[in-house]
Amino acid sequence: MGIGAFHRAHQAVYTDDAMAAGDRDWGIVGVSLRSADVAAQLNPQDGLYTVSTRSAAGHELRLIGAVQKVLVAADDPQAVIDAIAAPTTHIVSFTVTEKGYLRRADGSLDLAAAIGGSSLYRFVAAGLAARKVAGLRGVTLLSCDNLAGNGGVLRRLMRAYLAAYHPDLSAWFDGECRCPATMIDRIVPTTTDADRAAVEAVLGVRDEGAVVTEGFSQWVIEDDFAGPRPRWEGVGAELVADVAPYETAKLRMLNGAHSALAYIGLGKGHDFVHQAIADPEIRPVIDRLMREEAAPTIDAAPGQDLSAYADALLDRFANPALHHRLIQIAMDGSQKIPQRWLETLAWHQKRGARCPALETAIAAWIAFLRGDHPIDDPLAEQLRTAVAGERAMERLFGANGLLPSGWHPEDAIA
Repeated sequence: MGIGAFHRAHQAVYTDDAMAAGDRDWGIVGVSLRSADVAAQLNPQDGLYTVSTRSAAGHELRLIGAVQKVLVAADDPQAVIDAIAAPTTHIVSFTVTEKGYLRRADGSLDLAAAIGGSSLYRFVAAGLAARKVAGLRGVTLLSCDNLAGNGGVLRRLMRAYLAAYHPDLSAWFDGECRCPATMIDRIVPTTTDADRAAVEAVLGVRDEGAVVTEGFSQWVIEDDFAGPRPRWEGVGAELVADVAPYETAKLRMLNGAHSALAYIGLGKGHDFVHQAIADPEIRPVIDRLMREEAAPTIDAAPGQDLSAYADALLDRFANPALHHRLIQIAMDGSQKIPQRWLETLAWHQKRGARCPALETAIAAWIAFLRGDHPIDDPLAEQLRTAVAGERAMERLFGANGLLPSGWHPEDAIA
């Protein structure tokens, strides 16, 4: 579910690699919960598409064949339910972004929204109900989104939905289904017409489903599955007992730095990540955010070198061949910032310490919200209202005790 560019450049590539290595009894049925765009791109191409890996050293193009077809939930909801209920289905993965989980501000499930037509919960519950009636085993529900403890979050939200709307499924779900935690890491910009034209120049045919990405890719998965799975560990994925240290490092260092780059960079007139990190005024802020503010809050796993991780991230951000738009990263800030910034702030606040880099990033976010451009965020109107009055955002954050007493964004906005 959510077969956008990230899934096609990440999980689908690992699955394609596993198939090429001999694990051939697998395939992907993609589901678009709302838009028919990906289905229109991939179905006429029999699910085939290209992945362009780009770096300063050059480009590499490969064909991916793991996707069998793409369903559009709004057009044929029963087909989605049937796919989940099929005896050949063992894993339902999700790449639906943070807002796709339909959480309230307190983290609980928005039950009214979850019963809606494009809700992942509605389709999963119906598919699970059909499996139970047919006497089939449960499935693995695999969240591949940037949520802290994504597996546990998905399990909790799914249980809340079932308790409200399918109480007869609750015990069966607990006994039959698994929701392992994951950490996913690859930078995947939005594909542009120029990207498609570059692929066409090489292939001689148009690929409407083309995606572009960097060479780096990482996938860490909690080894807790309800049934069979592709042998992803044979093609680079890491199956571990505890994903938390990797997930926390990625959320607070990579994602936290990305959001900071977006708001600070846009405020200084940059369009792309590689431009922002090259700015001599911005790079030290990002370096400090990762090494001095985020890294100390992470309980690293054995062999996990956070300093080396920061070095690698700076190199990845600087990739001039990957035109990752800052405005793409800036969208849905209300859904991203809690796990990317606020947990780091809370850790330092408990120790009486300041976070100058994160304070600068928050100030840049507030300045971004005060701009006269459209805001792509599910809480856009509430955010506009919150930042309209003088020091209003200080009061909003101050209620959580995360920012220093008396601090307000004008202190940090240059």
